[in-house]
Amino acid sequence: MCGIVGVVSKTPVNQLIYDALLLLQHRGQDAAGIVTQQGRKFFMHKAKGMVRDVFRTRNMRTLPGICGLGQVRYPTAGNAYSEEEAQPFYVNAPFGLVLVHNGNLTNAKALKQELFQTDHRHINTESDSEVLLNVLAHELEKVTRGITLKPADVFAAVRGVHQRVKGSYAVVAMIAGHGLLAFRDPFGIRPLCVGHNDQGSVMVASESVALEGNGFELDRDVLPGEAVFVEMEGKVHFQQCADKVSHNPCIFEFVYLARPDSVLDGISVYQARLNMGVTLAKRVVSTVRPSDIDVVIPIPETSRPSAMELAQLLGLPYREGFVKNRYVGRTFIMPGQGVRKKSVRQKLNVIGSEFKGRNVLLVDDSIVRGTTSREIVQMARDAGARKVYLVSAAPPVRYPNVYGIDMPTTDELVAHNRTVEEVRESIGCDALIYQDLDAMTQAIGSLNPKLTGFDASPFDGVYVTGDITLEDIARLNAGRDVHEEGDGDTSRLALPNA
Repeated sequence: MCGIVGVVSKTPVNQLIYDALLLLQHRGQDAAGIVTQQGRKFFMHKAKGMVRDVFRTRNMRTLPGICGLGQVRYPTAGNAYSEEEAQPFYVNAPFGLVLVHNGNLTNAKALKQELFQTDHRHINTESDSEVLLNVLAHELEKVTRGITLKPADVFAAVRGVHQRVKGSYAVVAMIAGHGLLAFRDPFGIRPLCVGHNDQGSVMVASESVALEGNGFELDRDVLPGEAVFVEMEGKVHFQQCADKVSHNPCIFEFVYLARPDSVLDGISVYQARLNMGVTLAKRVVSTVRPSDIDVVIPIPETSRPSAMELAQLLGLPYREGFVKNRYVGRTFIMPGQGVRKKSVRQKLNVIGSEFKGRNVLLVDDSIVRGTTSREIVQMARDAGARKVYLVSAAPPVRYPNVYGIDMPTTDELVAHNRTVEEVRESIGCDALIYQDLDAMTQAIGSLNPKLTGFDASPFDGVYVTGDITLEDIARLNAGRDVHEEGDGDTSRLALPNA
Protein backbone atom coordinates (compact mmCIF):
# COMPACT_ATOMS: atom_id res chain seq x y z
CA MET A 1 0.00 0.00 0.00
CA CYS A 2 1.52 3.28 -1.15
CA GLY A 3 0.35 6.67 -2.33
CA ILE A 4 1.49 8.03 -5.69
CA VAL A 5 1.00 11.31 -7.55
CA GLY A 6 2.17 12.95 -10.77
CA VAL A 7 1.67 16.46 -12.16
CA VAL A 8 2.24 18.30 -15.44
CA SER A 9 1.78 22.04 -15.02
CA LYS A 10 2.77 25.42 -16.39
CA THR A 11 4.20 26.53 -13.05
CA PRO A 12 6.59 24.90 -10.53
CA VAL A 13 5.14 21.67 -9.11
CA ASN A 14 7.33 20.95 -6.05
CA GLN A 15 4.90 22.47 -3.54
CA LEU A 16 1.90 20.95 -5.31
CA ILE A 17 3.36 17.45 -5.13
CA TYR A 18 4.34 17.97 -1.49
CA ASP A 19 0.77 19.02 -0.62
CA ALA A 20 -0.65 16.01 -2.51
CA LEU A 21 1.65 13.63 -0.62
CA LEU A 22 0.46 15.10 2.68
CA LEU A 23 -3.10 14.22 1.62
CA LEU A 24 -1.92 10.68 0.80
CA GLN A 25 0.19 10.25 3.95
CA HIS A 26 -2.26 7.66 5.33
CA ARG A 27 -1.19 5.34 2.49
CA GLY A 28 2.43 5.15 3.66
CA GLN A 29 4.56 6.47 6.49
CA ASP A 30 7.83 4.61 5.93
CA ALA A 31 9.44 6.82 3.26
CA ALA A 32 8.67 9.63 0.84
CA GLY A 33 10.19 10.93 -2.37
CA ILE A 34 9.71 13.56 -5.08
CA VAL A 35 11.26 13.93 -8.54
CA THR A 36 10.84 17.03 -10.68
CA GLN A 37 11.97 17.72 -14.23
CA GLN A 38 13.44 20.91 -15.66
CA GLY A 39 14.43 20.70 -19.28
CA ARG A 40 15.71 17.14 -19.64
CA LYS A 41 17.17 16.95 -16.15
CA PHE A 42 15.64 15.21 -13.16
CA PHE A 43 15.93 16.51 -9.60
CA MET A 44 15.24 14.02 -6.82
CA HIS A 45 14.98 13.94 -3.06
CA LYS A 46 13.82 10.91 -1.10
CA ALA A 47 14.39 9.50 2.37
CA LYS A 48 12.82 7.42 5.11
CA GLY A 49 10.18 9.10 7.23
CA MET A 50 6.98 11.11 6.99
CA VAL A 51 6.52 13.77 4.33
CA ARG A 52 6.89 16.63 6.80
CA ASP A 53 10.21 15.20 8.03
CA VAL A 54 11.69 14.20 4.66
CA PHE A 55 11.18 17.56 2.95
CA ARG A 56 12.60 20.74 4.45
CA THR A 57 12.81 24.15 2.81
CA ARG A 58 16.34 23.42 1.62
CA ASN A 59 15.13 20.22 -0.05
CA MET A 60 12.19 21.89 -1.75
CA ARG A 61 14.50 24.51 -3.28
CA THR A 62 16.42 21.73 -5.05
CA LEU A 63 13.27 20.50 -6.86
CA PRO A 64 12.65 22.91 -9.77
CA GLY A 65 10.48 22.23 -12.80
CA ILE A 66 6.90 22.14 -14.06
CA CYS A 67 6.55 18.35 -14.19
CA GLY A 68 7.06 15.84 -11.40
CA LEU A 69 5.91 12.87 -9.39
CA GLY A 70 6.05 11.60 -5.83
CA GLN A 71 5.32 8.69 -3.53
CA VAL A 72 4.69 7.84 0.10
CA ARG A 73 5.76 4.29 0.86
CA TYR A 74 4.31 1.58 3.02
CA PRO A 75 6.66 -1.39 2.49
CA THR A 76 5.25 -4.83 1.71
CA ALA A 77 8.24 -6.30 -0.12
CA GLY A 78 11.97 -5.75 -0.10
CA ASN A 79 13.86 -4.02 2.70
CA ALA A 80 11.99 -1.33 4.62
CA TYR A 81 15.20 -0.24 6.33
CA SER A 82 17.07 0.59 3.11
CA GLU A 83 17.18 4.22 1.99
CA GLU A 84 17.85 2.91 -1.54
CA GLU A 85 14.40 1.32 -1.70
CA ALA A 86 12.59 4.60 -1.09
CA GLN A 87 10.91 5.70 -4.32
CA PRO A 88 11.03 7.12 -6.99
CA PHE A 89 13.42 4.83 -8.88
CA TYR A 90 15.54 6.04 -11.82
CA VAL A 91 17.21 4.56 -14.92
CA ASN A 92 19.05 6.61 -17.51
CA ALA A 93 17.98 4.72 -20.64
CA PRO A 94 16.03 5.07 -22.76
CA PHE A 95 15.73 8.88 -22.53
CA GLY A 96 15.82 8.83 -18.71
CA LEU A 97 12.99 7.33 -16.69
CA VAL A 98 11.71 7.75 -13.14
CA LEU A 99 8.86 5.72 -11.66
CA VAL A 100 6.67 5.35 -8.58
CA HIS A 101 4.51 2.29 -7.99
CA ASN A 102 1.66 1.25 -5.74
CA GLY A 103 1.01 -2.47 -5.60
CA ASN A 104 2.92 -5.75 -5.62
CA LEU A 105 4.24 -7.85 -8.50
CA THR A 106 3.55 -11.54 -7.99
CA ASN A 107 6.15 -12.65 -10.57
CA ALA A 108 8.92 -10.24 -9.56
CA LYS A 109 11.45 -13.02 -8.90
CA ALA A 110 11.02 -14.56 -12.36
CA LEU A 111 11.09 -11.12 -13.98
CA LYS A 112 14.31 -10.22 -12.20
CA GLN A 113 16.02 -13.32 -13.55
CA GLU A 114 14.60 -12.67 -17.01
CA LEU A 115 15.80 -9.06 -16.97
CA PHE A 116 19.33 -10.21 -16.16
CA GLN A 117 19.59 -13.17 -18.50
CA THR A 118 17.62 -11.89 -21.51
CA ASP A 119 17.33 -8.12 -21.29
CA HIS A 120 20.79 -7.59 -19.75
CA ARG A 121 19.48 -5.15 -17.16
CA HIS A 122 20.81 -4.91 -13.61
CA ILE A 123 18.53 -4.75 -10.55
CA ASN A 124 20.28 -3.32 -7.53
CA THR A 125 17.63 -3.68 -4.79
CA GLU A 126 15.05 -6.19 -3.60
CA SER A 127 12.20 -3.88 -4.60
CA ASP A 128 9.68 -5.12 -7.15
CA SER A 129 9.21 -1.47 -8.18
CA GLU A 130 12.75 -1.40 -9.58
CA VAL A 131 11.91 -4.56 -11.51
CA LEU A 132 8.80 -2.88 -12.91
CA LEU A 133 10.79 0.20 -13.92
CA ASN A 134 13.32 -1.90 -15.82
CA VAL A 135 10.60 -3.86 -17.62
CA LEU A 136 9.04 -0.56 -18.71
CA ALA A 137 12.46 0.78 -19.79
CA HIS A 138 13.19 -2.35 -21.83
CA GLU A 139 9.78 -2.29 -23.53
CA LEU A 140 10.16 1.42 -24.27
CA GLU A 141 13.58 0.79 -25.78
CA LYS A 142 12.14 -1.88 -28.07
CA VAL A 143 9.61 0.49 -29.64
CA THR A 144 11.84 3.57 -29.80
CA ARG A 145 13.13 4.77 -33.15
CA GLY A 146 15.61 7.64 -32.88
CA ILE A 147 15.10 10.51 -30.45
CA THR A 148 11.42 11.04 -31.20
CA LEU A 149 8.80 9.42 -29.01
CA LYS A 150 5.15 9.40 -29.98
CA PRO A 151 2.22 8.57 -27.69
CA ALA A 152 1.63 5.43 -29.76
CA ASP A 153 5.17 4.27 -28.89
CA VAL A 154 4.55 4.84 -25.19
CA PHE A 155 1.29 2.87 -25.31
CA ALA A 156 3.01 0.03 -27.18
CA ALA A 157 5.57 -0.16 -24.38
CA VAL A 158 2.82 -0.31 -21.73
CA ARG A 159 1.17 -3.11 -23.73
CA GLY A 160 4.46 -4.99 -23.47
CA VAL A 161 4.55 -4.39 -19.70
CA HIS A 162 1.05 -5.83 -19.30
CA GLN A 163 2.09 -8.95 -21.20
CA ARG A 164 5.08 -9.58 -18.93
CA VAL A 165 4.08 -8.33 -15.50
CA LYS A 166 1.65 -10.05 -13.12
CA GLY A 167 0.12 -8.78 -9.92
CA SER A 168 -1.16 -5.36 -8.93
CA TYR A 169 0.30 -2.08 -10.08
CA ALA A 170 -0.76 1.52 -10.34
CA VAL A 171 2.17 3.40 -11.85
CA VAL A 172 3.25 6.98 -12.51
CA ALA A 173 6.42 7.47 -14.56
CA MET A 174 8.19 10.41 -16.16
CA ILE A 175 10.10 10.24 -19.45
CA ALA A 176 12.75 12.95 -19.64
CA GLY A 177 11.86 15.62 -22.14
CA HIS A 178 8.64 13.94 -23.23
CA GLY A 179 6.03 13.79 -20.49
CA LEU A 180 4.21 11.91 -17.76
CA LEU A 181 2.93 8.35 -18.07
CA ALA A 182 0.41 6.63 -15.76
CA PHE A 183 -1.13 3.19 -16.07
CA ARG A 184 -3.03 0.59 -14.10
CA ASP A 185 -2.99 -3.21 -14.07
CA PRO A 186 -5.63 -5.07 -16.14
CA PHE A 187 -7.65 -5.90 -13.00
CA GLY A 188 -7.63 -2.37 -11.57
CA ILE A 189 -6.69 -3.72 -8.15
CA ARG A 190 -4.93 -0.60 -6.87
CA PRO A 191 -6.62 2.79 -7.40
CA LEU A 192 -5.58 5.59 -9.76
CA CYS A 193 -7.47 8.68 -10.95
CA VAL A 194 -6.86 11.74 -13.13
CA GLY A 195 -8.03 15.36 -13.02
CA HIS A 196 -7.29 18.92 -14.11
CA ASN A 197 -7.44 22.50 -12.83
CA ASP A 198 -8.36 25.87 -14.34
CA GLN A 199 -4.75 26.63 -15.24
CA GLY A 200 -4.49 23.63 -17.55
CA SER A 201 -2.47 21.46 -15.14
CA VAL A 202 -3.07 17.69 -15.06
CA MET A 203 -2.71 15.49 -11.98
CA VAL A 204 -2.87 11.73 -11.50
CA ALA A 205 -3.03 10.28 -7.99
CA SER A 206 -3.99 7.24 -5.94
CA GLU A 207 -7.05 8.94 -4.44
CA SER A 208 -9.36 11.76 -5.47
CA VAL A 209 -8.68 13.60 -2.20
CA ALA A 210 -5.18 14.47 -3.47
CA LEU A 211 -6.75 16.20 -6.48
CA GLU A 212 -9.65 17.94 -4.79
CA GLY A 213 -7.52 19.09 -1.86
CA ASN A 214 -5.29 20.95 -4.32
CA GLY A 215 -8.02 22.60 -6.38
CA PHE A 216 -8.17 19.99 -9.15
CA GLU A 217 -11.39 18.62 -10.58
CA LEU A 218 -11.67 14.85 -10.69
CA ASP A 219 -12.19 13.80 -14.31
CA ARG A 220 -12.35 10.03 -13.88
CA ASP A 221 -10.55 6.91 -12.75
CA VAL A 222 -7.88 5.38 -14.93
CA LEU A 223 -9.48 2.20 -16.23
CA PRO A 224 -7.98 -1.27 -15.69
CA GLY A 225 -5.27 -1.83 -18.30
CA GLU A 226 -5.51 1.77 -19.46
CA ALA A 227 -2.57 4.17 -19.86
CA VAL A 228 -2.52 7.97 -19.74
CA PHE A 229 0.26 9.97 -21.38
CA VAL A 230 0.50 13.69 -20.67
CA GLU A 231 2.84 15.62 -22.94
CA MET A 232 4.98 18.39 -21.48
CA GLU A 233 2.63 20.97 -23.00
CA GLY A 234 -0.30 19.41 -21.14
CA LYS A 235 -1.99 17.48 -23.97
CA VAL A 236 -3.54 14.28 -22.58
CA HIS A 237 -3.78 10.94 -24.41
CA PHE A 238 -5.68 7.85 -23.19
CA GLN A 239 -5.47 4.32 -24.58
CA GLN A 240 -6.45 0.84 -23.48
CA CYS A 241 -3.26 -1.25 -23.53
CA ALA A 242 -4.39 -4.63 -22.22
CA ASP A 243 -5.96 -7.38 -24.32
CA LYS A 244 -8.23 -8.61 -21.52
CA VAL A 245 -9.47 -6.55 -18.59
CA SER A 246 -11.64 -7.13 -15.54
CA HIS A 247 -12.49 -4.39 -13.06
CA ASN A 248 -11.84 -5.85 -9.59
CA PRO A 249 -10.63 -3.15 -7.17
CA CYS A 250 -9.31 -4.19 -3.78
CA ILE A 251 -12.25 -4.20 -1.37
CA PHE A 252 -9.88 -3.40 1.52
CA GLU A 253 -9.53 0.10 0.09
CA PHE A 254 -13.17 0.72 1.08
CA VAL A 255 -12.90 -1.16 4.38
CA TYR A 256 -9.82 0.58 5.70
CA LEU A 257 -7.09 1.85 3.39
CA ALA A 258 -8.60 4.88 1.64
CA ARG A 259 -9.63 8.18 3.19
CA PRO A 260 -13.41 8.53 3.71
CA ASP A 261 -13.47 11.75 1.65
CA SER A 262 -12.13 9.98 -1.45
CA VAL A 263 -14.08 8.56 -4.36
CA LEU A 264 -12.52 5.39 -5.82
CA ASP A 265 -13.77 3.71 -8.98
CA GLY A 266 -16.97 5.74 -8.83
CA ILE A 267 -17.68 4.81 -5.21
CA SER A 268 -17.70 7.21 -2.27
CA VAL A 269 -15.58 5.59 0.41
CA TYR A 270 -17.67 7.25 3.10
CA GLN A 271 -20.93 5.97 1.63
CA ALA A 272 -19.42 2.51 1.29
CA ARG A 273 -18.67 2.49 5.02
CA LEU A 274 -22.16 3.72 5.84
CA ASN A 275 -23.56 0.86 3.75
CA MET A 276 -21.31 -1.56 5.64
CA GLY A 277 -22.92 -0.30 8.85
CA VAL A 278 -26.36 -1.20 7.49
CA THR A 279 -25.39 -4.81 6.76
CA LEU A 280 -23.51 -4.98 10.05
CA ALA A 281 -26.62 -3.99 12.01
CA LYS A 282 -28.40 -7.05 10.64
CA ARG A 283 -25.54 -9.25 11.81
CA VAL A 284 -25.58 -7.76 15.31
CA VAL A 285 -29.28 -8.41 15.95
CA SER A 286 -28.80 -12.04 14.99
CA THR A 287 -26.19 -12.46 17.76
CA VAL A 288 -26.91 -9.94 20.53
CA ARG A 289 -30.25 -8.41 21.51
CA PRO A 290 -30.11 -4.61 21.09
CA SER A 291 -31.69 -4.31 24.55
CA ASP A 292 -28.52 -5.92 25.96
CA ILE A 293 -26.36 -3.13 24.50
CA ASP A 294 -26.03 0.19 26.32
CA VAL A 295 -23.74 2.06 23.95
CA VAL A 296 -21.97 1.76 20.57
CA ILE A 297 -18.32 2.89 20.58
CA PRO A 298 -16.05 2.97 17.51
CA ILE A 299 -12.36 2.12 17.62
CA PRO A 300 -10.77 5.13 15.89
CA GLU A 301 -10.90 6.06 13.19
CA THR A 302 -11.94 4.17 10.07
CA SER A 303 -14.85 2.38 11.75
CA ARG A 304 -16.74 5.55 12.68
CA PRO A 305 -19.13 5.75 9.68
CA SER A 306 -20.11 2.07 10.05
CA ALA A 307 -20.53 2.45 13.82
CA MET A 308 -22.71 5.56 13.48
CA GLU A 309 -24.99 3.93 10.92
CA LEU A 310 -25.24 0.74 12.99
CA ALA A 311 -26.13 2.69 16.15
CA GLN A 312 -28.78 4.74 14.37
CA LEU A 313 -30.45 1.67 12.84
CA LEU A 314 -30.52 -0.15 16.18
CA GLY A 315 -31.68 2.92 18.09
CA LEU A 316 -28.65 2.85 20.38
CA PRO A 317 -26.54 5.72 21.76
CA TYR A 318 -23.33 6.38 19.81
CA ARG A 319 -20.43 7.61 21.91
CA GLU A 320 -16.72 8.30 21.51
CA GLY A 321 -15.05 6.16 24.15
CA PHE A 322 -11.48 6.14 22.84
CA VAL A 323 -9.21 9.09 22.17
CA LYS A 324 -6.36 8.60 19.72
CA ASN A 325 -3.04 10.28 20.35
CA ARG A 326 -1.79 11.48 16.97
CA TYR A 327 1.57 12.59 18.31
CA VAL A 328 3.08 9.36 19.64
CA GLY A 329 6.46 8.84 17.99
CA ARG A 330 7.33 5.75 16.02
CA THR A 331 8.32 2.90 18.31
CA PHE A 332 11.11 1.18 16.38
CA ILE A 333 12.50 -0.98 19.19
CA MET A 334 9.80 -3.04 20.85
CA PRO A 335 11.60 -6.02 22.42
CA GLY A 336 8.72 -7.71 24.20
CA GLN A 337 4.98 -8.23 24.11
CA GLY A 338 4.62 -6.11 27.26
CA VAL A 339 6.14 -3.13 25.49
CA ARG A 340 3.88 -3.65 22.48
CA LYS A 341 0.84 -3.59 24.76
CA LYS A 342 2.06 -0.39 26.30
CA SER A 343 2.34 1.20 22.86
CA VAL A 344 -1.35 0.48 22.14
CA ARG A 345 -2.29 2.23 25.37
CA GLN A 346 -0.04 5.15 24.47
CA LYS A 347 -1.80 5.53 21.13
CA LEU A 348 -5.30 5.04 22.50
CA ASN A 349 -6.85 6.15 25.79
CA VAL A 350 -10.29 5.47 27.21
CA ILE A 351 -12.95 7.88 28.43
CA GLY A 352 -13.86 5.90 31.53
CA SER A 353 -17.34 7.34 32.01
CA GLU A 354 -18.48 5.82 28.70
CA PHE A 355 -17.59 2.30 29.86
CA LYS A 356 -18.23 2.10 33.60
CA GLY A 357 -21.12 -0.23 34.38
CA ARG A 358 -22.20 -0.55 30.74
CA ASN A 359 -22.51 -3.26 28.14
CA VAL A 360 -20.51 -1.77 25.27
CA LEU A 361 -20.51 -2.68 21.59
CA LEU A 362 -17.09 -1.89 20.13
CA VAL A 363 -16.89 -1.47 16.35
CA ASP A 364 -13.58 -1.93 14.52
CA ASP A 365 -12.93 -1.83 10.77
CA SER A 366 -11.26 -5.25 10.74
CA ILE A 367 -9.45 -7.77 12.90
CA VAL A 368 -6.13 -9.04 11.53
CA ARG A 369 -3.68 -10.39 14.11
CA GLY A 370 -6.05 -9.94 17.02
CA THR A 371 -3.37 -8.63 19.41
CA THR A 372 -4.56 -5.02 19.22
CA SER A 373 -8.20 -6.13 19.56
CA ARG A 374 -7.35 -8.20 22.62
CA GLU A 375 -5.68 -5.24 24.29
CA ILE A 376 -8.55 -2.87 23.45
CA VAL A 377 -11.12 -5.28 24.88
CA GLN A 378 -9.06 -5.45 28.07
CA MET A 379 -8.86 -1.65 28.19
CA ALA A 380 -12.67 -1.52 28.06
CA ARG A 381 -12.92 -4.02 30.91
CA ASP A 382 -10.35 -2.11 32.95
CA ALA A 383 -12.47 1.01 32.46
CA GLY A 384 -15.41 -0.76 34.14
CA ALA A 385 -17.41 -2.24 31.25
CA ARG A 386 -19.72 -5.04 32.40
CA LYS A 387 -19.74 -6.76 29.01
CA VAL A 388 -17.70 -6.09 25.87
CA TYR A 389 -19.13 -7.06 22.50
CA LEU A 390 -16.77 -6.67 19.53
CA VAL A 391 -17.96 -6.07 15.98
CA SER A 392 -15.76 -6.19 12.88
CA ALA A 393 -17.00 -4.15 9.93
CA ALA A 394 -15.07 -6.60 7.73
CA PRO A 395 -15.39 -10.39 7.46
CA PRO A 396 -12.76 -12.64 9.07
CA VAL A 397 -9.31 -12.08 7.58
CA ARG A 398 -8.23 -15.65 6.88
CA TYR A 399 -5.74 -15.37 4.00
CA PRO A 400 -2.63 -13.31 3.19
CA ASN A 401 -2.80 -10.47 0.69
CA VAL A 402 -0.36 -10.60 -2.23
CA TYR A 403 -1.36 -7.39 -3.99
CA GLY A 404 0.32 -4.72 -1.91
CA ILE A 405 -1.18 -4.75 1.58
CA ASP A 406 1.10 -5.67 4.47
CA MET A 407 -1.09 -8.60 5.46
CA PRO A 408 0.63 -11.15 7.72
CA THR A 409 1.26 -14.80 6.98
CA THR A 410 -1.52 -17.27 7.72
CA ASP A 411 0.17 -18.23 11.00
CA GLU A 412 -0.22 -14.63 12.21
CA LEU A 413 -3.87 -14.23 11.20
CA VAL A 414 -6.08 -14.81 14.22
CA ALA A 415 -9.02 -16.05 12.11
CA HIS A 416 -7.05 -18.49 9.95
CA ASN A 417 -8.26 -22.06 10.60
CA ARG A 418 -10.24 -20.87 13.63
CA THR A 419 -13.97 -20.68 14.22
CA VAL A 420 -15.55 -17.41 15.27
CA GLU A 421 -15.95 -18.83 18.78
CA GLU A 422 -12.25 -19.70 18.93
CA VAL A 423 -11.34 -16.17 17.82
CA ARG A 424 -13.72 -14.75 20.43
CA GLU A 425 -12.01 -16.76 23.14
CA SER A 426 -8.59 -15.61 21.92
CA ILE A 427 -9.58 -11.94 21.97
CA GLY A 428 -11.51 -12.23 25.23
CA CYS A 429 -14.75 -10.45 24.34
CA ASP A 430 -18.24 -11.58 25.39
CA ALA A 431 -19.49 -11.77 21.81
CA LEU A 432 -17.76 -11.41 18.44
CA ILE A 433 -19.71 -10.41 15.34
CA TYR A 434 -18.15 -10.37 11.88
CA GLN A 435 -19.44 -8.75 8.70
CA ASP A 436 -20.87 -11.09 6.05
CA LEU A 437 -18.72 -11.09 2.90
CA ASP A 438 -21.56 -11.43 0.38
CA ALA A 439 -23.57 -8.72 2.08
CA MET A 440 -20.55 -6.41 2.21
CA THR A 441 -19.59 -6.85 -1.44
CA GLN A 442 -23.20 -6.24 -2.46
CA ALA A 443 -23.48 -3.16 -0.23
CA ILE A 444 -20.33 -1.61 -1.70
CA GLY A 445 -20.77 -2.90 -5.24
CA SER A 446 -24.29 -1.45 -5.49
CA LEU A 447 -22.67 2.00 -5.52
CA ASN A 448 -21.14 1.19 -8.93
CA PRO A 449 -22.87 -1.65 -10.79
CA LYS A 450 -20.34 -1.38 -13.63
CA LEU A 451 -17.67 -3.11 -11.56
CA THR A 452 -16.91 -6.73 -12.42
CA GLY A 453 -16.43 -7.51 -8.75
CA PHE A 454 -13.78 -7.03 -6.07
CA ASP A 455 -10.52 -8.55 -5.02
CA ALA A 456 -11.54 -9.87 -1.61
CA SER A 457 -8.67 -12.34 -1.26
CA PRO A 458 -7.94 -11.62 2.44
CA PHE A 459 -11.48 -12.84 3.17
CA ASP A 460 -12.16 -15.58 0.61
CA GLY A 461 -8.70 -16.66 -0.59
CA VAL A 462 -9.65 -16.06 -4.22
CA TYR A 463 -6.88 -14.19 -6.05
CA VAL A 464 -8.34 -12.40 -9.07
CA THR A 465 -5.18 -12.56 -11.19
CA GLY A 466 -5.57 -16.35 -11.25
CA ASP A 467 -1.84 -17.05 -10.96
CA ILE A 468 -1.42 -17.53 -7.20
CA THR A 469 -0.69 -20.91 -5.64
CA LEU A 470 0.15 -21.90 -2.06
CA GLU A 471 3.79 -22.08 -3.13
CA ASP A 472 3.58 -18.53 -4.49
CA ILE A 473 2.15 -17.29 -1.21
CA ALA A 474 4.94 -18.98 0.75
CA ARG A 475 7.56 -17.44 -1.56
CA LEU A 476 6.01 -13.98 -1.38
CA ASN A 477 5.78 -14.20 2.39
CA ALA A 478 9.46 -15.13 2.51
CA GLY A 479 10.22 -11.82 0.75
CA ARG A 480 7.69 -9.81 2.70
CA ASP A 481 8.96 -6.96 4.81
CA VAL A 482 8.19 -8.38 8.26
CA HIS A 483 6.93 -6.12 11.03
CA GLU A 484 6.24 -7.18 14.54
CA GLU A 485 3.10 -5.36 15.57
CA GLY A 486 4.48 -2.10 16.82
CA ASP A 487 8.00 -2.44 15.37
CA GLY A 488 7.43 0.25 12.79
CA ASP A 489 4.16 1.45 14.26
CA THR A 490 2.25 0.18 11.24
CA SER A 491 -1.04 -0.75 12.92
CA ARG A 492 -4.23 1.14 12.10
CA LEU A 493 -3.87 3.04 15.36
CA ALA A 494 -0.65 4.56 14.03
CA LEU A 495 -2.12 6.10 10.89
CA PRO A 496 -2.29 9.89 11.22
CA ASN A 497 -5.40 10.39 9.13
CA ALA A 498 -6.90 7.04 8.18
